[in-house]
Amino acid sequence: MLPAAARVPRPWKNGGGVTTEIAVFPDGAGLDDFDWRLSAAEVASDGPFSTFPGIDRIIGILAGDGLILTVEGIGTVRLNPRSDPFAFPGDAPTDGQLAGGPVTDLNLMVRRGRTARLERIELSGSHALTAGPGVLLWQTGQGGVTVGDRAVGLAAMDGLQFADRFPCLVQSDGPGTIWLATIDRAGD
Repeated sequence: MLPAAARVPRPWKNGGGVTTEIAVFPDGAGLDDFDWRLSAAEVASDGPFSTFPGIDRIIGILAGDGLILTVEGIGTVRLNPRSDPFAFPGDAPTDGQLAGGPVTDLNLMVRRGRTARLERIELSGSHALTAGPGVLLWQTGQGGVTVGDRAVGLAAMDGLQFADRFPCLVQSDGPGTIWLATIDRAGD
């Protein structure tokens, strides 16, 4: 279980904002030696993104009006809470411009050479899926996840980490949103 209440906000690598780590591998890894990392960031002003040499990033917008990213060598993309997640090299100079007010984004960062996917799923009722290896993050609403004979209740921004692939049943008490971060096991 990855409870939201246990997370501690920390400064961005470049000092330009605040990030909250949701999960990291290996456990205890820092910003320069992780194999993969899932975090949420509060973006309150325009400015450069932190660079992460040898890292590939996937970003999705959790809340706010949106973010306009300009990534050197790729171009400009506009992201909002309904956009598909966007992948880009973590070492490419990247600038973010707010489309309105502050935003909260979700970042999946993986060591280059790994395969990763970040997926947003809108829920209402029950949804069968396969999770892992990686993290299931419950963004909005309340509900639970059943894996085998184990049921876990989740509230906003709580998560579950899966070391392997598991079929599970996700049940929402009403409309809700979850995110699945899936990371291949190469090198584990």
